[in-house]
Amino acid sequence: MAISSSLGIGSGMDINGIVGQLISAEGQPQFNAISRQETATKAQVSGLGSLKSSLSTFQTAVRKLNDINLFKTHQATSSNEGIVKVTAGPGSVAGSHTLEVLNLAKAQKSVAATEFTGASEVVGLGTMTFSVGAKTPFSLTIDSSNNTLAGIRDAINSASDNNGVTASIINVNNSTNTGTISKLVLTAKDTGLDNAFSVAVVGDAGLSRLDSSTPANFTGEAAINANILVDGQAVSRNSNVVSDVLQGVTLDLQSAETNKEVSINIKLDNEAIKKTITDFVTAYNTMTSATEKLGKFAGKDGGSNGALLGDSTLRNIRNDLRQQVSVPVSSASAMFNTLKSIGIDIDKSGVMSMDGSKLDKALTSNLSSVSDVFSSSDGIASRMNAKVAQYLQTGGALDTRQTTLNKQLKQLSDKRDTVQLRLDNLQKGMMKQFIAMDISVGRFQSTSSFLSNQINQWG
Repeated sequence: MAISSSLGIGSGMDINGIVGQLISAEGQPQFNAISRQETATKAQVSGLGSLKSSLSTFQTAVRKLNDINLFKTHQATSSNEGIVKVTAGPGSVAGSHTLEVLNLAKAQKSVAATEFTGASEVVGLGTMTFSVGAKTPFSLTIDSSNNTLAGIRDAINSASDNNGVTASIINVNNSTNTGTISKLVLTAKDTGLDNAFSVAVVGDAGLSRLDSSTPANFTGEAAINANILVDGQAVSRNSNVVSDVLQGVTLDLQSAETNKEVSINIKLDNEAIKKTITDFVTAYNTMTSATEKLGKFAGKDGGSNGALLGDSTLRNIRNDLRQQVSVPVSSASAMFNTLKSIGIDIDKSGVMSMDGSKLDKALTSNLSSVSDVFSSSDGIASRMNAKVAQYLQTGGALDTRQTTLNKQLKQLSDKRDTVQLRLDNLQKGMMKQFIAMDISVGRFQSTSSFLSNQINQWG
């Protein structure tokens, strides 16, 4: 009876439909209110995420300006890169020099004189000891497991303590040009005299053919150092990449040409400094635009309000950063102690711009003051970096706001569950009442039909 009555059989009413509408009327306003609060809260969370991303990007540009080494950046040029390429690094000093490359550094290459029929030919048994410059010698035991030409090559190359020799096999014409033979080639891993090597053999006659103490056992090229003249002064180095002759400058030797001087010029890289400052201006404007959009009030213009409209944290950030770019730098000279004095200005709408020619003049006339404007202890980049870090740090204002908003979202979700549970219980109660009513109506209808039949029979 209860199942059939839930379908409204007794009363003819749609009990499920009626109860559903009553429950919806009861719960929908509450769900709508929760949804509106969730939407607003999620928009704020998203807005704070956008703000943090914008600040993080801006901080990257600020930190580059906060690096005092930026204002020590030099550019090195070579009048002939076919002979030498130059790179200026930290610690480089402006100046002009001449350079002549007498010869390049070369690695030792020793070719065994013995002609082998192939890589699988057995060479001999014993011990090979390799000495590379002043490094600790390393030794190999040559036995039946590795006594072929290929075995010796692989043993050399795979030795864990090999500190400077590479072995290979070449297949070339024999001495009479009537056939092909194999030879072992030993090459130093690094150039220069300090990396030259020798091979000592204790073993049978076959293996002794690879002992370099016998001059006839090997041919090839000896190791030599690179020899150059810098400002007429002789320099000898193991490598063709020389970084300890001119302070902070790396010389990458490409070819040797005697009696051919190359001019090396090292000067302050103003373009690199200007680019970093330009990137800072661009990042500031991008960040400012993002904060304005987040705090926008649509008003009568239509559109949507910003996700963080009226947010005090956003307002504090905008005010703090705007103040940092306006306050003079006490550690800089009076002539250049503000952004405006070096060519960077902010208009009434908050847009930052840069006068390139004015900045060039400041860099040329007083580089140290320009550096102080940004990277001194109270420099603008230093102050802004500290401020942005304060807002972005764990437990900072933005992190705290996001944590609070996420807690609110959890509370709203719990509230939705509570409302739904109450509605479920209310629905169960209503269904019982309507079903009971339906049963009663069904009984009344059954009694009515019985009485009607009796009356009809009496008549």
